[in-house]
Amino acid sequence: MTSENPPSPPPDEQRAGAVGLSVVVPAYNEEDRLAPSLKTIRAHLDGEGTETWELIVVDDGSTDGTADVVRAAAAEDPRIRLLGSPANRGKGHAVRIGVLASHGRRVLVTDADLATPMSELPLLSAGLDAGAAAAVGSRALPGSRIGIRQHALREALGRAGAGVIRAVAAPGVRDSQCGFKLFEGERARTAFAASRLNGWAFDVEILRFFRKRGWAVAEVPVRWDHRPGSKVRPPAYAAVLGDLVRLRIRAVHPAGPAVAGLYLLIALFLYAGLWAAPNAAYLVDSASDQQQWEWFFAVTADNVAHLRDPFFTDLQNHPYGVNLMANTTMMGVSVPLAPLTLTLGPHVTWAVVLTGGTALTAWTWYRLLAKRLVRSRWAAALGGGFCAFAPPMVSHGTAHPNFAVLFVIPLIIERALRLCEGRRVRRDGVILGLLLVYQVFLGEEVLLLAATGLLLFAFGYAVFAPGAARAAAGPLLRGLAVAAPVAAVLLAVPLYRQFFGAQSYHSVLHGSVGNHPFALLEFATRSLAGDARVAASLSLNRTEENAFFGWPLIVLAVFLVVRMRDRPLVRALGFTALAAAVLSLGRDIPVLGTTHTLPGPWRVVGEMPLFESVIESRTAMICAPALGILLALACDRALNSRPRGERERGRRLAAWAAGAAALVPLLPTPYPTVERAPVPAFVADGHWRDHVRPGRTLVPVPVPDPGHVTALDWQARADFGFALPGGYFNGPDGPDRRGIYGPVPTPTAELLKKVNETGRAADVDDRTRRAFGRDLAAWRADAIVLPPQDKQDKGEPLRETVERLTGRKPQRVGGVWVWDVRDGV
Repeated sequence: MTSENPPSPPPDEQRAGAVGLSVVVPAYNEEDRLAPSLKTIRAHLDGEGTETWELIVVDDGSTDGTADVVRAAAAEDPRIRLLGSPANRGKGHAVRIGVLASHGRRVLVTDADLATPMSELPLLSAGLDAGAAAAVGSRALPGSRIGIRQHALREALGRAGAGVIRAVAAPGVRDSQCGFKLFEGERARTAFAASRLNGWAFDVEILRFFRKRGWAVAEVPVRWDHRPGSKVRPPAYAAVLGDLVRLRIRAVHPAGPAVAGLYLLIALFLYAGLWAAPNAAYLVDSASDQQQWEWFFAVTADNVAHLRDPFFTDLQNHPYGVNLMANTTMMGVSVPLAPLTLTLGPHVTWAVVLTGGTALTAWTWYRLLAKRLVRSRWAAALGGGFCAFAPPMVSHGTAHPNFAVLFVIPLIIERALRLCEGRRVRRDGVILGLLLVYQVFLGEEVLLLAATGLLLFAFGYAVFAPGAARAAAGPLLRGLAVAAPVAAVLLAVPLYRQFFGAQSYHSVLHGSVGNHPFALLEFATRSLAGDARVAASLSLNRTEENAFFGWPLIVLAVFLVVRMRDRPLVRALGFTALAAAVLSLGRDIPVLGTTHTLPGPWRVVGEMPLFESVIESRTAMICAPALGILLALACDRALNSRPRGERERGRRLAAWAAGAAALVPLLPTPYPTVERAPVPAFVADGHWRDHVRPGRTLVPVPVPDPGHVTALDWQARADFGFALPGGYFNGPDGPDRRGIYGPVPTPTAELLKKVNETGRAADVDDRTRRAFGRDLAAWRADAIVLPPQDKQDKGEPLRETVERLTGRKPQRVGGVWVWDVRDGV
């Protein structure tokens, strides 16, 4: 770069800030219109009585007489300076040179054509006088005055570009490209020193810098007139898009990809057995749930492919059907992943959802923590990892993706925090409403638990920081008032179908399944220090180990709350974790060392709408993010403070050791897998087509129920060519439509189930046969199929019983026994 300057200003004016106003004008081949523009600028500054000013023109490698025009003006007024670049580097490069060479307490950047006249400068000055660090002229606000308009196509491209810029790089600024901007001098020089873009998108980079530093930017409506001779050509729009992409890439913190990769490696480690053979491996701890979820993924994909009703199917529980909206089909992932399911099968989708969803959940918690709560990225990584891989999450990760894939919950929390700031309440309220809708299609019970946790936190924060809570309450409530109707409109039909449609039900009664107090102190089965027998004695099953944080972490958490009690946030987190833990103990809380119990708060909560279907021990899952955030805050404090003296260094070392002692025992271990039962050749090779007509059912023996689900795999393998009676789902029972797991029991299904359990063939009389005939007719059965049994002594009683019911011998086809009942019995 070369520079040409008139006689140097006095030494006191060479210091940054010694000049009242610096005006920076980038110029490229502006010989024809620059002279009158410089004259106009000088006249305005002198006429307004500006205390001291300088005018810096940066010649960006012009090939005409631009530099000569500036030299002539500088000869008349030494406050005009010329800087130059030997080659055309771009408007951003030229403005950067000018701003960094400026000395003004304020810096105005304006285009050489003065499309926005200097008479608009007082409007921008008023913005800085009101406390803003930058004031940008805008053509897109109410009050903007457009005199001479540009070509309609250019105007349309400009509006589209502004929309892209707002969405990608400069939210909140409707017109970032108007060439009339006023900055605080020191902050402008800091921002331009850090800038890198040389092209037309330099404004966006500077505004992003101001926003990142928390420096207020005011957008001011101004007058603007199109001037002929614009240097913006069609290729410039593509260049701006390229610069925006570079901005987004640069905005990614170096730790971000590393943390994301770490989370993915942890998830792959946990599900390594599943990935070793996704079409054959079955998670041991999932019982029947893996098969149920794979069926949900498969039937959703089939519905998408054939444009069927997404909220109902009669392929299970035929002919009554299953209300898919009232079951946890996770349409938020099963619908987008339908192409994957149709291509590679539901087994692969199951592995992708668990692995990718768990890692993504950790990532969104990390992002929330890094953006809102802690400075250290590694403290955020610790907290995010705990939120996603805490013992309760790992427990559900073997069978309940709706409780493990929670990546939307941190996004909801982050949007609620934005609402509390009160900046863009309407926009943030709409986005919050959309996020709530999406979470409904991932898991409603989780959303209910998350809302419970947020209410507990809000109550605690209001108690410990009433002033801040009052300030946040207004915009938050206004935002919720926007979010509610958005969600209500979009969810009206799905929720109507769920609660009032075919095969809907009111609630699922689980009985009293609160946590034992010791469950909070012990270790889960899949934790490094876990004992399967101890965990089994304190939980419903391995997928419902909803607490099990271990006593070292509980002790550490209490210590951290006491240690950092000066922060209302910490006290509110401690209250949230404590309240959730108490709620999880259920209706009756045991008094340790006695046979007595105390009434628990769940006696009240459990009677509230929606909560009657919640397993109360699951409220302990609220503790996971509360503890994860607490750990992140403590780690951040430790990483951002320097110990003084040997004693403090010793305490720091002891604190890190205590953290390791609390967390290492909770490290998750891989999920074990077994090989699933193969699909019989009768189904795999298509023999079933010779025995089951379209729209009719195949009846497996035993009839499918939550304990017998292998036939669901057959059905998916047969591309849903036949329906099944029974199945594994939630549906109604009785006139009051209470929710139950599986189908309403029928005489035939109960009879075959009993034979399977006892290993003894049933005595069959005429009454039993009549009931059997009615069941077959109701099921619209074409074939009864008895697959190979694990033990031959179980298969024989079942075959003998079905022979007695049908009065006929079966055929052996494709490795199974088949009874043709198309003509009845």
